[in-house]
Amino acid sequence: MSENLLNITNLKTEVEGKEILKGLNLKINEGEIHVIMGPNGAGKSTLANTLMNHPKYNVVSGNIIFQGEEINDLKTDERAKRGLFLSFQYPEEISGITVENFLKSAKKSSGGSVLKHLKFDLDLKKNMKELKMDTSYAKRYLNVGFSGGEKKKNEILQMLTLEPKLAILDETDSGLDVDAVRTVSSGIKMFSNENNAVLIITHNTKILENLKPDYVHILVDGKIVKTGNGSLAREIEEKGYEDYKKTL
Repeated sequence: MSENLLNITNLKTEVEGKEILKGLNLKINEGEIHVIMGPNGAGKSTLANTLMNHPKYNVVSGNIIFQGEEINDLKTDERAKRGLFLSFQYPEEISGITVENFLKSAKKSSGGSVLKHLKFDLDLKKNMKELKMDTSYAKRYLNVGFSGGEKKKNEILQMLTLEPKLAILDETDSGLDVDAVRTVSSGIKMFSNENNAVLIITHNTKILENLKPDYVHILVDGKIVKTGNGSLAREIEEKGYEDYKKTL
């Protein structure tokens, strides 16, 4: 039986005094791929940022339980060390630190071993090739001069290197062409196994064409209003969210 990884109950979050999440409930077990879809302003990115304790997002009430531990009061770095990972919608450029050194430092900070440098280098090159990234990018400053697609691939590379328990991908597919979306999907499949889980936040179904999500959730006005399987995503692609908005 799969172990429970994340259990969110009645989560309410404010941003600058405005309530965005209005009693959200979500449960994710090991080995599962979950997808959250919803219209603009529904609270999708708010959920991602709340899970990583972005200071702008204030939890008013509710609980976030990760691997059996309440993490409401944990700082962002403490959550990361426990196995939470967030792929940014708009990755930052950081001069002065190479991709390779950033990954080594992040791996060490998260408790992973980088003592076997040869294995680390081989795994890094292997993952970059799988993501169709030029391996010379490992020596370049983090995201500096990268295209939008390369930045998103670099986020997936970080996920594969850090091996978190729960990867939260906030619109990682936005702005990508068909080939890049397919590559990102391949990276998610490389990562996903029976001991971890993935939460994909997306506006469209392109990234799902090569994945088989266990659950698709529709988020409207700060609450999950319906949960289903992959067919629910196809329904949304055809009909949109208007029927769900009318139920509020």
